[in-house]
Amino acid sequence: MPSCPWPAISCYLLSFLLDEVDGSVARAMDQCSRFGAMMDMLTDRCATTCLLLNLSLLYPSYTFLFQLSLCLDISGHWLYMHSSSIKGSASHKTIDLSENPVLRVYYTNWTFMLVVCYGYELFFCLLYLLHHLQEPAAWFYWLLGLCGIICLLKTFINLVHLVTAAQDIAALDAADREKRQ
Repeated sequence: MPSCPWPAISCYLLSFLLDEVDGSVARAMDQCSRFGAMMDMLTDRCATTCLLLNLSLLYPSYTFLFQLSLCLDISGHWLYMHSSSIKGSASHKTIDLSENPVLRVYYTNWTFMLVVCYGYELFFCLLYLLHHLQEPAAWFYWLLGLCGIICLLKTFINLVHLVTAAQDIAALDAADREKRQ
């Protein structure tokens, strides 16, 4: 990845496109499963982790921010998926409309969710390319700035995932303790 930026980024972005196709086909053919959802989330987090590890090498002064982003991304997704599972939800994307308003907008507006997810990933891809480009065009910086704003929004959503899931699990634990008494 450090020496071949265009093939690396092309493969990375293609994997996210194919991930979307895979999910759409699974839903259309009624082939969704908890295992598939968990594997989908896991492979997405692994791919992002690899890219952010490379960015940490290319931009060492920003390593802490990349690490923070990774921690929120992984822990937020994992805990939210886990809490959805123990609540008996068929999918972490199936949301009770009375739940957190941020997550309600995120999961009920498919276009918004795709823009946020792809903007988040594209921001990191653009940072990677920036390191390898001699003189990026003005539009490149404009797109980088736009995706940077989207990245901040997605990071906030990851934090909301984490807090909401922690609250849900704490409430389930409290209910279990009440039943035992």
